[in-house]
Order: sequence, then C-alpha cells, then structure tokens
Amino acid sequence: MKVLLFAILADICLSSLVPEKEKNPQFWRRQAQETLQKALQLQQLNTNVAKNIILFLGDGMGVATVTAARILKGQLQHMKGEETVLEMDRFPFVALSKTYNTNAQVPDSAGTATAYLCGVKANEGTVGLSAAVTRSQCNTTAGNEVTSILKWAKEAGKSVGIVTTTRVNHATPSATYAHSADRDWYSDNEMPPEAIQQGCKDIAHQLFENIPDIEVIMGGGRKYMFPKNTSDVEYPNEDKCRGTRLDNRNLIDVWKEKKPTDKNAHYVWNRTELMNLDLHKVDYLLGLFEPIDLMYELNRNNETDPSLTEMVKVALKILQKNPRGFFLLVEGGRIDHGHHEGKAKQALHEAVEMDRAIGLADVMTSTQDTLTVVTADHSHVFTFGGYTPRGNSIFGLAPKQSDVDKKPFTSILYGNGPGYKTVAGERENVSWVDFAHANYQAQSAVPLRQETHGGEDVAVFAKGPMAHLLHGVHEQNYIPHVMAYAACIGENKGHCNSGAPHSLSGPLTMTSTVFSFLLITLIF
Repeated sequence: MKVLLFAILADICLSSLVPEKEKNPQFWRRQAQETLQKALQLQQLNTNVAKNIILFLGDGMGVATVTAARILKGQLQHMKGEETVLEMDRFPFVALSKTYNTNAQVPDSAGTATAYLCGVKANEGTVGLSAAVTRSQCNTTAGNEVTSILKWAKEAGKSVGIVTTTRVNHATPSATYAHSADRDWYSDNEMPPEAIQQGCKDIAHQLFENIPDIEVIMGGGRKYMFPKNTSDVEYPNEDKCRGTRLDNRNLIDVWKEKKPTDKNAHYVWNRTELMNLDLHKVDYLLGLFEPIDLMYELNRNNETDPSLTEMVKVALKILQKNPRGFFLLVEGGRIDHGHHEGKAKQALHEAVEMDRAIGLADVMTSTQDTLTVVTADHSHVFTFGGYTPRGNSIFGLAPKQSDVDKKPFTSILYGNGPGYKTVAGERENVSWVDFAHANYQAQSAVPLRQETHGGEDVAVFAKGPMAHLLHGVHEQNYIPHVMAYAACIGENKGHCNSGAPHSLSGPLTMTSTVFSFLLITLIF
C-alpha cells in the first residue's frame, strides 16, 4: 500500500513539473515552425562591411557553463529555467572552436588569447608571441611577436577598447597589446632579473607603451601601476594591495603624459567617478577599480565597483563617437576564477552578468554594421547531472542518493578541484553543509588546490556582417581572421570596396536553385 501511495505521489509531483501549455503538442509544433521561419530568413546573408566589432570572451565558459547559466538566469526570474533564452542564444550563427595550444592538449588562457586575438596558435603561458617562443625565456622573444585585431583596428583608424573583470594586464586583455614570454609578468616585480637585463618589459608597461592611444581601458590591476609599497587609494592599510613596481614609475602618470593636449583623458578608480563623467567630453578613459581583479558580481559593492554591464555601456558611448567605427574586447574573466575555486555559484552568476552585458550591447548597436562574437577561451571540468527534475535548483541536490555510499550529492560536480572532502574516510555528506552558499565548493573526484581547465571544444556565437563565416568546427585562431575580413582591416582586404557589401551575390534565386537541382539530377 505504501509503495502504491508513493508511486501515485511521485506521478503527481512529476506531472506538476510540466507547464500546462507544454502538455499540448501544438505548443512545440508552433515553436518549431517559428524557429524554422527564422532559419529560412538567414539564407539572406548579411555581407555588409562591419564598421564595428565586439568580442565577448567568457573566460572558462564551456558549453556546460552556458547551459547552467541559462537555467540560473531563468530561475533568477522565478521560472523553471531550462526554457530560458540567453542573449547569446539569440545569435543566429553558432560554431565550435578547438582550443588546444600548440604545446598543450588542455590549454591555458594566454595561448588561447593569442589564438582568438592574434590569429596564431601559441604555446601555453605566452601572450602575443608565436609558438617559436619558450615560456619564461625572454631571449626567445625577439622577432616572434604577433599583433592583434585590436592593433589592426587601430591602424585602420578605428577606436578601440578593453573591458574586463580581471586585471587589465591579465592573460586575455594582455594579448591585445603585449608580447610577453610569460603571462605572469604583470609588473617588473614578477619578472626574473635576467629577463629584465635581456630587455623584456612587463605587461603593465607594455599596456601604455605598445599601443598608447587605446581609447578605453577598464578593469582591475591598480597595484601593478604604482611604485613598490605605494598605498592603495581604496585599501591603504592592506599590504597585498600596495604598489609592486621596482622601476619607481607611476604608470597612471605615464598614461596621461602620452595623451594629446587637445584631448580629454580621464582616470577613475571607483564607480561614482565613472558614472559622473560627461562622456561627451571624454576622449580617453582609464578605469582601474581594484588593486588586482574586480570583485565577483555576487560580492560587488554597488557603490564603489561598476558592473560589467555598466562598464560596457560607458565604453560603447565613448567608442561610438568615432565615425570610422570601433573594436571592443569585453571579458567576463571571473567565470574562470569561480570554477578554479570550485565555486560554481560565483562562476555562473558571472556568466549571467556577461549575458546581461551582451543584451545591452545588442540594444546599443545594429546588426547591419556591427559584428558581435561571443565565445570562450577554454572549458572547465564542470558538469551537472544526476537526472534532476525540471525546475530543480541548478545548485540543488540530485533526486536520488548514491547507490554506492548512500549519501546525497549535488547536481553540480567537478572532475577535480578543492571540493574533494572526506569525513572519517568517506565522502562528505552534503546534507550537512550549505551547498547553496555563494562560496560553497562543489564536490570533486580528484583533490587539487585549484580545479583545472577542460579540453573540449567551446561554442562560438556570432551575429552581424559576415557572421555566417563562423560555422562548423574551427581552429580557434580562425576567429580574428573572420572579424578582420568582415571589417576590412588587417592583411586580408582584397575583397573590400570602400564600404560597399563584400559581394554582389545575395541569396540564391528560385531559378538558380531549380537549375542546380536539375544539374545534380542529370549528373547523378
């Protein structure tokens, strides 16, 4: 009797998980037909020249992270979550990117940044350099530098910008302007003496020397810009936030000195200063909002630290003043950090915030003249499963206990990382801990101080001029070549015709389609 009662209750509960409209087959048929009509419209390809290019880079945002972020976004809106549509989901063209480095099956963020920004695959740990360079060996650098699409855009007369939630001299942003044999050479304090003696420059130095006229730079990394032991403006009593530079230079002053006297250059270090700017009077903006990386979105001080979306809005308003267009790199960099720490809740909220920024950029630009690409540099060994029912909290438990150790487990798990815990020689019972806490470290199969990257392909979402060139499975270094082709910048400009569409050939006409069909029929 008890078994029968349990079965009846289970059926009732499972039935309630299904929205009423989804029980009607016509709901799914109508949805599929609407999607089909949109797909048919895509046959009319957008071959305009891209005046503007925006690259959104979700650091560590593998496909599992995208799916989990979609569910979280919906659940934050009090929906079940699975049916939610991310802003990047609306992009009409999707591809896969192969992320391996030239010397690594599972990549790091420096080698991958060189690929999707400079168009050349590279060794792990190096930025803006070819695979001929050995990590940490300065004397292998000379002659092996490769330039980025940001530089190509600048040389074409466009405005350029960098917005990140990490430090501005971190792996991803540094590949736009630096050439460093080691991604960790943030300032000269982190460099070995022999590298300095051999003439290599730290990444912060290169930010203001290599391409001194970058219009917008926003993120963290204040401490790498000031002489060693200089107190931080926001955290004056914290030693870890003090300046690091051994050369005694104040790079903020260097940045200001390099600007033309007839231009307005503004340095800001907090949200209030940023929001109070009259952007009509800003030609150059440097915003450094934390000594190292920005706070996680869940921990952010809404008064002192801007959100990624707010930074993107400011950046676009400044860059859009250039009639020749712009290139903007936007990095949701702390998705990666959350995963490394095993803190899935932090990582997924970072991904949702980046999606919010993508939505804002969509409102502020047009697909007629703006190519927008969303992708990741690599994945993580992050997963979620366990046969969870529809609408299950993305941070919740799987519906059944393990049939081996008889303990519950969360849907989200990591292949390795700091979440590996045993109690009395057995797996920790997660019902004893607050697994919904922002800093909860999800259980992992292998103990590591930091969780690792994953090696599988990542998604590439694209919309706007020539977005259809991102299709199928590509090497990661293909991405900037497409962006450059679309914008008629860089080396591949033979197809360009002073702002005219790239090609006079539009979608196939009905006549040509029929002719092609008849020809194939005759041949075969």
